[in-house]
Amino acid sequence: MTVSADGLPETAAPGDPAPPPGLVVVGCFDQPAGYGINRPRGADSWLFTWTTGGQGRLRHGGAEARAGAGDLVVLAPGVPHRYGVEPGARHWEFWWAHCQARPSWRPWLLPYDTGEGMYVVTPTPAAVHGRVEAAFRRMLADARWTGTEAPPDVAPGDRPGAVPSADVPVAAGSADVPVAVVPGDAPVAVAHGTAARELALCSLEEVVLVTAGTARAPRPHPGVDPRVRRAQALIAADPAAPHTVRSLAGHVALSPSRFAHLFTRQTGQSPMRALREARLRHAARLLESSDLSVERVAAASGFVSPFHFNRVFRERYGMPPGAYRAAGSMVGE
Repeated sequence: MTVSADGLPETAAPGDPAPPPGLVVVGCFDQPAGYGINRPRGADSWLFTWTTGGQGRLRHGGAEARAGAGDLVVLAPGVPHRYGVEPGARHWEFWWAHCQARPSWRPWLLPYDTGEGMYVVTPTPAAVHGRVEAAFRRMLADARWTGTEAPPDVAPGDRPGAVPSADVPVAAGSADVPVAVVPGDAPVAVAHGTAARELALCSLEEVVLVTAGTARAPRPHPGVDPRVRRAQALIAADPAAPHTVRSLAGHVALSPSRFAHLFTRQTGQSPMRALREARLRHAARLLESSDLSVERVAAASGFVSPFHFNRVFRERYGMPPGAYRAAGSMVGE
């Protein structure tokens, strides 16, 4: 929800430096009323915030947003920003991460762009909140990994406590400069090693995919029976599964004949034809993005017979799977 930024608290620390762009820094704060950060020149890194309690308010250039429990707000680098506890709120409890966003995240965030590089991913279903918080806890643990032992385990109930710091002051310089944090058991970690950084970013990627993928569900076609939409979602989620008319009908509490008739009438194709199309699309994506053999692509897409797979793929795309992959690689060169 966009709001006016008037009334945001003033900065809590002069300068409010952000971590250098090469670092991955993650933490969890529970800040009282009056807390605020002001960066007139923005930051060199992306900032991800996930609110778990209370309320915050963020301003990024000319865009403003209020953050409540279950809201992911992302700020792109290079834009002046301010954020803090929402005026009138008692506190703001939130996870945050500074890092360089992976390019593959941008298409997922784009539907939530409010302007000037602020992405407000809301509303996220309550059912995914636990998974998102678990991903942040894992990110915090993995950022501390030295690489000399097994990565740390994260207990499901682990939750960092609050800290009195306003942010993470960082000395200027290279990405290897250590971050100074407040004394005590501060829930802040900096990923220095390559493996620790990549593991931490993998957890943050899960946060992006889970929130962006569930916050704004695709609009259903008007007039399509919800049971048909449910069957379509089951096929799209796992096209390689051994779906049958009977199994899909059972998921939507219809008899196989009634389900097949309803599905065909409303979509213009039979359930098994829709399943074959979904499997072919899945196979095409695997051919484009992986080095799996054609036989393994066929099996991973739900085709029992490689011969049958080659035949229907050629019918659908006008060339056999091997030629399709070769054509795609030539385009990318």
